[in-house]
Amino acid sequence: MGTLTSFSFNAVNLRFTSSSIFRQRVGVQVFGSRKLNTKLCYLIPKEVSREKFLKFRCFCGTNNSNNDADYTQNDGEIKEDSSNTASSTESTVTTASPPEDKAVQEKRTSNELPPSLSSRPPNIAPLGSVYNDFQIDSFKLMELLGPEKVDPADVKLIKDKLFGYSTFWVTKEEPFGDLGEGILFLGNLRGKREDVFAKLQTQLAEIVGDKYNLFMVEEPDSEAPDPRGGPRVSFGLLRKEVSEPGPTTLWQYVIAILLFLLTIGSSVELGIASQINRLPPEVVKYFTDPNAVDPPDMELLYPFVESALPLAYGVLGVLLFHELGHFLAAFPKKVKLSIPFFIPNITLGSFGAITQFKSILPDRSTQVDISLAGPFAGAALSFSMFAVGLLLSSNPDATGDLVQVPSMLFQGSLLLGLISRATLGYAAMHAATVSIHPLVIAGWCGLTTTAFNMLPVGCLDGGRAVQGAYGKGALVGFGLTTYTLLGLGVIGGPLSLPWGLYVLICQRTPEKPCLNDVTEVGTWRKTAVTVAVFLVVLTLLPVWDELAEELGIGLASTF
Repeated sequence: MGTLTSFSFNAVNLRFTSSSIFRQRVGVQVFGSRKLNTKLCYLIPKEVSREKFLKFRCFCGTNNSNNDADYTQNDGEIKEDSSNTASSTESTVTTASPPEDKAVQEKRTSNELPPSLSSRPPNIAPLGSVYNDFQIDSFKLMELLGPEKVDPADVKLIKDKLFGYSTFWVTKEEPFGDLGEGILFLGNLRGKREDVFAKLQTQLAEIVGDKYNLFMVEEPDSEAPDPRGGPRVSFGLLRKEVSEPGPTTLWQYVIAILLFLLTIGSSVELGIASQINRLPPEVVKYFTDPNAVDPPDMELLYPFVESALPLAYGVLGVLLFHELGHFLAAFPKKVKLSIPFFIPNITLGSFGAITQFKSILPDRSTQVDISLAGPFAGAALSFSMFAVGLLLSSNPDATGDLVQVPSMLFQGSLLLGLISRATLGYAAMHAATVSIHPLVIAGWCGLTTTAFNMLPVGCLDGGRAVQGAYGKGALVGFGLTTYTLLGLGVIGGPLSLPWGLYVLICQRTPEKPCLNDVTEVGTWRKTAVTVAVFLVVLTLLPVWDELAEELGIGLASTF
């Protein structure tokens, strides 16, 4: 059995408030080992207060070591100290008496404790401290990996110096952002919202510099509109490194280049497939007969690559013109866009491209302008090729440049089928095959791809335009309707399933709102969005057999 030599403890200050919960008895426990080398751990309350409830000083020791430790638990922190150790031969548990006056406690402590203490090492710690260490480290790791939150000192400074009677009177604060990393100030607007927002943005830069982004958004769960008209507004505050999208990485550039090369290949494949009436029979059989197993010699397709290039150029031209429209609309507004990620598609050449915003949009009007600029530019070039191709198809001198396609392909679009019927005539369209110029195919594919990208859903161009023109609530309704129509095959025909999967897979996380996400766009922008959605429906709406037979679009049945 070990022998306890000279022993002393540091003075322990116990401070309690008048609340009854802090008048409870506080236990002092001594943990001992049953082994020969007895180890003790005294847990003594170091400080008790309302703000910091318990702090435990842990004295551990044996007869065979020279180190010591002081473990303090306080709001998730553990501190080490090397001043207090102990050693004993048996385990005891004592219960402290109710708190006394501070002076009396210090007096009793000084009278009862020996004057010296020989250092003893801690070889054992309570099991609970290991779990607490792991839990605390986990919380710290999550805090480090999570988004950086708004500094509370800055929040107080902004409330005191930014908001006020003449701008916006704050009545409540709530978390703001995807993970609650920001602050949402709710209250009462004291002026015209656009003027107030411009003034607050200027003053914010003067107070805290270029550190935060201030968003003017609709007040969530508002019970009534603003007395001045329109929805009630609130102001959200986010750090710039959290709210602004990150730069394009090297790997993203590599992926974008690879996808573009694959899109070139799919566009050439479309050009070769458009010459189906000229391809070798074994190649046609392999791609059209579901029972065909043995692939043909692909070298047979090499002579058709050169004649497929004009169509491939047309498809790629539409894609590039589409993206150019986005960049030209974003440049005057100083909005940064990412490099486009083209998505290959063997049916139409491409699904289009995914382009991300790399800066926060200033307002909803900018969102509508940038979203519509790309589809309008692509549609303009596509329709030009489609119209020129139809005119060349009806020209007898261009017979050598025409290709034969099944007339039922024109049933894929009500709008484009009616235009083709009006240009080529009933006799040409009401046949098994139709002779058309390759520009018709390029324009048709470009218009179809543009229409799909203008679907009012998610982060597609159409979804962004609808959100900017009519708000997030309207986008939810339009999105559910679009998914339903695609799922039922009402729009898109045979292409509805792959496009529906593309929309679901390629949807990204919700984008940050505009800085001014409240001010509505003008009437002409809403009209442009409405007309665009209407044309999209007409373009993607297929013609059923009865209507096709009556209109003379394709040969729906043979007699």
